[in-house]
Amino acid sequence: MLLVGLGRATRLLRFLTDLPKRYVGEVVLGVSTTTLDDEGEVTGQWDMSHVTLAKGRAAAALLTGPILQIPPMVSAVRVGGRRLHELAREGIEVERAPRPVNVDRFDVEPGESPGVWRIDVTCGSGTYIRVLAADLGAALGGGAHLRGLRRQSIGSFGVDSARTLEMIEADPGAAVISPAAALVDYASTAVDAETAAQVGHGRPLPPERLGLGALGPADQGPWVVVDPDGSLIAVYERRASGTPGTPGSPGSPGSPAAPGGGGEGEAALLFPAVVL
Repeated sequence: MLLVGLGRATRLLRFLTDLPKRYVGEVVLGVSTTTLDDEGEVTGQWDMSHVTLAKGRAAAALLTGPILQIPPMVSAVRVGGRRLHELAREGIEVERAPRPVNVDRFDVEPGESPGVWRIDVTCGSGTYIRVLAADLGAALGGGAHLRGLRRQSIGSFGVDSARTLEMIEADPGAAVISPAAALVDYASTAVDAETAAQVGHGRPLPPERLGLGALGPADQGPWVVVDPDGSLIAVYERRASGTPGTPGSPGSPGSPAAPGGGGEGEAALLFPAVVL
């Protein structure tokens, strides 16, 4: 399943990629590969017929929550200015630093054949399911690889509402949703016409002006701002207001004067991340 942006709405895709994702697939025990899935060359084999499902579930539990993952060589992560998959195609393997990811759920169920388990994973952005499969095999004293991976959902968007390429070709308009509907998973606030005009010009504004009330330190957004008709105008977020080039930072064009001329007023402002 894939979410596709059209026109100016492509600028909203970064908010969609940040949403939780759900995947299903299979883990094949006893065989490791160069790509950590069934398309790579075999790099190791183990007899793991003694490994029980209970042990697998216990190992999966240790791979749940905030964990560190080493990006696979077949990923698009950059190291030394080059993407890892480019280096991998040249037969080069480099050291990769572990990255923090979050795995909300890692369910393991029996597969259709011995040594194969079905997995159902809900995770945050940046998580590699093939690495989870390989790490699961290593935690069980051997190796494993992933096969048959399918994304089931991104945030509120699931395969049940997805359309095939044939369906899109037959009726392209039926597959298109509004920008506001695309950001249904984020908090939304409607503003009046006067404020909508300021939002449309990319003005940093206090949360009260956006109808958000007083915000605590943990409230980081983003917030979807719609006009009186419910159409998306912009997405606002908190940002370090002193950052050079930040709209509304001291000295930037159109920056409103902060109360008292100091940092406290500027820190209370929200900044437009995207204006449509």
